[in-house]
Amino acid sequence: MTVSLYQGPPQPETATRGCLEIVPLKYHCGLSTEGPQPAKEPEKLSPREDVAALQYRAPRLAVDCLTQALPGPPHAALILDVACGTGLVAAELQARGFLQLHGVDGSPEMLKQAQACGLYQHLSLCTLGQEPLPSPEGGLVCLTTRANPSNLQYKEALEATLDKLEQAGAWKRLVAQTVDHWELATSPLEVAPGAKDGFISGIIYLYQKQRSP
Repeated sequence: MTVSLYQGPPQPETATRGCLEIVPLKYHCGLSTEGPQPAKEPEKLSPREDVAALQYRAPRLAVDCLTQALPGPPHAALILDVACGTGLVAAELQARGFLQLHGVDGSPEMLKQAQACGLYQHLSLCTLGQEPLPSPEGGLVCLTTRANPSNLQYKEALEATLDKLEQAGAWKRLVAQTVDHWELATSPLEVAPGAKDGFISGIIYLYQKQRSP
């Protein structure tokens, strides 16, 4: 069984919530009744520190979904991690017993990070939309994306494409699961009305690639 994992685009790189700058830059702002104090110079965070600060849960949630859907043992599945750069998904997969991990990324620098984590058996450079992915028929495809306001246009375009694939008989939907606590918002404008915990929502899709007749 081959499984492909895709993650949606990241949130905007920086956004201010009050006087606190949220990742990817660590910011310390003084809070005083006399007004804002000068901020320290931003300290660059690694991609792993970025997602840790955001309490980013997509890799674990996607692997949860896959583990429940796979018909056989994890070690028998071949996993293709698309946009694998940080290696976060690979770490989750290995912890659940998945041993055959391949990764692709469109960035040579991110591929270096993936190689450094030492969890992938094969890595290759691949630009989505320009090159076909090395994913055979009959496998599972797991996709994740956010559902915050700035990402809705992308989410709608993704779902339109998924619907076309399903109508054409190429893919079959197995799961479309909304998750309320996806990651911390990078701006108050990204939080849904009524949400008080500062999290945005996201969604997990799981499809079965249909075999050609």
